[in-house]
Amino acid sequence: MILYLHFGNLPLPGARAEAAYRQLIDLLGEFTPVVRALPPDAALADVSGSVRYFDRDAAGLAALIRMRAAAVLDVDTTVGIGPSPLLAQLVAHRGAPGAIRALPDDPQAVTAFLTGLPAAALPGVGPATARTLASYGLTTADRIAATPLLTLQRILGTAAGRQLHRRAHGIDPTRVRPGAPPPAFGAEHRFPHDELDPDRQRDALTHLAERLGTRLRDERRACRTLTLTVQYADRSTTTRGRTLSEPTSHSPQLRAAAHTLHRSLGLQRARVRRLTLRAEELCEAGAVSRQLTFGPDDDKARRIEAAADRARARFGPSVVRPASTAGMP
Repeated sequence: MILYLHFGNLPLPGARAEAAYRQLIDLLGEFTPVVRALPPDAALADVSGSVRYFDRDAAGLAALIRMRAAAVLDVDTTVGIGPSPLLAQLVAHRGAPGAIRALPDDPQAVTAFLTGLPAAALPGVGPATARTLASYGLTTADRIAATPLLTLQRILGTAAGRQLHRRAHGIDPTRVRPGAPPPAFGAEHRFPHDELDPDRQRDALTHLAERLGTRLRDERRACRTLTLTVQYADRSTTTRGRTLSEPTSHSPQLRAAAHTLHRSLGLQRARVRRLTLRAEELCEAGAVSRQLTFGPDDDKARRIEAAADRARARFGPSVVRPASTAGMP
């Protein structure tokens, strides 16, 4: 059986959060060697070979892991148990946080669970895709599953239609492959209330890009990939990633990529609770070759950025920031 674990009350993004997350991954490694980190706050664990060793079923192991995480790191963990990574993740999110929920490895139980499950709960179905599906009356997983594959492919495209068709049937052939958390820096913004205004969401992303850029430059690192995770009012999430044309720690480039990711999600009427921006595939900044430009604007922007970094280092991180982000932590 597969455990999907979501760690609920980690410290705010930064060195403390990354250290706590790695400790949790190490803790999982005490129960099974087959652990896959899903930064910034989740993981998958295959406990099929551990139940006999610990003389506990999957739910018993999940309870022990929750207890250890709470005792050692004061972290409240939500655990979903299922026959595949997809089903474990889905069942984990179908209820209040801080609980253990299990789905038996039984076709009838899987079908019953997927019946009535909102389409937006399926991974890869963001607000824009959900609206497209709803226009055809495909609002739940069982309705999608009952739709012919060719019809879904005409609606969403060949690859996306095939993937959604399989997920709506609960089919997930992937296996948990061990992997440590990849080197990455993250920044998170929690709105004081569910935010509908896309301009406020973009302002928050501007702030997160500035924070990431500052940290990357402080650590003399650059990133090749930027990933945006959006958490909605119902606690479901959508994640989109973008590989940059060249590794960078330059805040304007990070900001432009973050805004592009945001636009691609089509969140016109989505109630957003949290935004998480991650700089991934890090490399040494000194090893990055920068593309030449025809004009002084880019060099001027970098000189201003360097001056702002010096001011932040001397007077604090909030002394220089975009006007649109004033008042944000």
